Amino acid sequence: MAKSTLLFATGNQDKAKELRDIFPEFDIRTLKDVGFCEDIVEDGDTFEENALIKARAVCAFAEEKGIDCIVIADDTGLCVNALGGAPGIFSARYSGGGYADNCAKLLSEMKDKTDRSAMFVCVAAMGHCGRFLTYRGEVPGKIAHEMLGTDGFGYDPVFIEDTTGLTYAQMGEDEKNRIGHRKKAFEGIRPFILEELEDAKEK
Repeated sequence: MAKSTLLFATGNQDKAKELRDIFPEFDIRTLKDVGFCEDIVEDGDTFEENALIKARAVCAFAEEKGIDCIVIADDTGLCVNALGGAPGIFSARYSGGGYADNCAKLLSEMKDKTDRSAMFVCVAAMGHCGRFLTYRGEVPGKIAHEMLGTDGFGYDPVFIEDTTGLTYAQMGEDEKNRIGHRKKAFEGIRPFILEELEDAKEK
């Protein structure tokens, strides 16, 4: 039986790989797969707003191109209490550089901080036929004093998850995908995706 297709509003192949592990029952396509190359201006003030901006933009594109599929999107960030919630919605562009630059800047900003508590947040969004909704997933933890571990991407080497005492980069992909923030967010939105697929079959 053919898998249902979900169009993931991302060009980040690390995110796409993670989502394919979380949603093995779906055929996950990315923006590159459908020729979407526009810049989406994420000018929202919250994770929810930015996730919906992506979902709406890609839904409009899919409708224009005659692509009939459910669009999913996410906005994800690391919120550090001692930094007033930064980097937050600016996590991906915190340093202006890549993953390692972002981690280095965060460690520098946290150098003299005693409160190292933090929260990884992911808001998943779904869009289809004019219906849009979001689901928020959160994982508490703290910021390490140095980069630890070699797996994962983004802030994974500096975020220590509370229940395991390991950074995401130390625990490996399987464990991260079992307990991580993206897993929580997309598991929360899964019932709505299935409901939308059922509704589409009946029409």
